[in-house]
Amino acid sequence: QVQLVESGGGLVQPGGSLRLSCAASGIIFRIGVMGWYRQAPGKERELVATITRGSITNYADSMKGRFTISRDNAKNTVYLQMNSLKPEDTAVYYCNANISPSGTYYDTYWGQGTQVTVSS
Repeated sequence: QVQLVESGGGLVQPGGSLRLSCAASGIIFRIGVMGWYRQAPGKERELVATITRGSITNYADSMKGRFTISRDNAKNTVYLQMNSLKPEDTAVYYCNANISPSGTYYDTYWGQGTQVTVSS
């Protein structure tokens, strides 16, 4: 069984910063693409950023220049550094990863989500 556990969410003032972490655990042979998504109240879940095993990154346009995704393959962990936060960044942030338990196929896993609230 594979689990993704996020941490680092919380309440921050506009213009502030937060760093989210997501650690994968369980039976893991290899992790492919990892990413962050978010869902605001009343809205659909949307892409924030993704990163390949070789650290090639992709960002949603509204996050470029403010958010930075990174990963530590040795720790099976992906991070999201969020700077210059705005009230519209308020959402539940979800970690996502494509994980192979045996090397023969990949499954997609989701974390439980961590709340980020940007408010004065």
